[in-house]
Amino acid sequence: MSLLKNPEFRLFWGAQTVSMVGTNMTRVAIPLLAAGTLSATPFQMGLLQAAQTVAFLLVGLPAGVFVDRSRRRPILIVCDLLRALLMAVIVLGFLLDLVTFPALLAVTLLVGLATAFFEIAYQSYIPVVVGRNNLVEGNARLESTNAVSRLAGPTLGGGLVQLAGAVATVSVQAAAHVVSAFLLSRIRTPETVPERTERRRMGAEIREGLRFVLREPVFRAITGSAATYNFFYAVSLPLVMLLLVDEMGLSGTAVGVLMAVSGVGGVLGASFADRLGRRFGQVRAMWTSYLLTVPTALLIPFAESGLRSLLFAVPWFVMSFGIVVYNVGQVSIRQQLCPPELLGRMNASVRFLVWGILPLGSVAGGALGEWLGVRGALLVGGAGMSAGVLWLVLSRLRPLRDIPAPEGSPSTDGTPLRA
Repeated sequence: MSLLKNPEFRLFWGAQTVSMVGTNMTRVAIPLLAAGTLSATPFQMGLLQAAQTVAFLLVGLPAGVFVDRSRRRPILIVCDLLRALLMAVIVLGFLLDLVTFPALLAVTLLVGLATAFFEIAYQSYIPVVVGRNNLVEGNARLESTNAVSRLAGPTLGGGLVQLAGAVATVSVQAAAHVVSAFLLSRIRTPETVPERTERRRMGAEIREGLRFVLREPVFRAITGSAATYNFFYAVSLPLVMLLLVDEMGLSGTAVGVLMAVSGVGGVLGASFADRLGRRFGQVRAMWTSYLLTVPTALLIPFAESGLRSLLFAVPWFVMSFGIVVYNVGQVSIRQQLCPPELLGRMNASVRFLVWGILPLGSVAGGALGEWLGVRGALLVGGAGMSAGVLWLVLSRLRPLRDIPAPEGSPSTDGTPLRA
């Protein structure tokens, strides 16, 4: 039966959709508030950007332990309500002319902390709502929302800022989190927490999660490929804007159109992920989508204005399509193979390793851009992103077609992956 007929999944999907669109709208509004109202410097803008994601480094691993010790739905609801409250504080502060940059930075950091807990609990709650047999379809539908929100959120946010102002746009996000919390509160799927016979130290539980991810061959290959891709993607992303604006001399409208093709590719990738997994096998579709699409990034440094702008647009579209198919597959495999009592710590460990490397990539990208020039650094970034697939093709995943039956786990019962 399609998950669209499952009312519990519809509630969960609706909550995720509202929350993601609101979040991506505000990624336009808050920087505009900082730049326009507070006259933030470039360094301050960088700090504001870092504050949105640094929480995964600060609390990501302890958050995984907390999620494994608790029911996930209450965590999601509390995090949504907390983010709504923090957004309301920003709005009230600007309306009363009381906000300073340090205050905005502090609130943004708190929003990031709540988001870190939400994201880890969210990925650990999906198997509860859809069941392990429906993970691929569930993740594909949720990933399609992520792709659409990344495409539509900034566009809607920019339009709303122009029409009503940045403060009104932040108010919309506050309302979106309230709606998300309400929808989550309507879910009635029973959720249990594994009983613990002894209270263990948090450090020991964190190490158990990291050890599981780093020692299990399948998890190590998936995490290694994602971390490699993310590092070199972070190397490339700041340079892409310089390529489009400085090297190719494009207008702001043209840059927006070219950047938007990534969202279109992601939406299509999410639409095809489930059927590609059924046609070719989930494991095979995951790594071949990476292998066949990401190396097109090597064409991007050769893009020019005019017809040769397709050397940017086509790889940007194709890469997004392939990476979304890869993401649906790898998240589903992780959720399927991980013992339920380790889901929170596994997701936290993966997020810590995969997202924690992003700031390092950005710094390296800036240094490479200074040393090799924009196009040379983008070539290094494309080669590095392409190399991430080696983790997969050199692992035990390459000759396999599908993941094992839901009850199997390579760490618990020795069930081999099915070829």
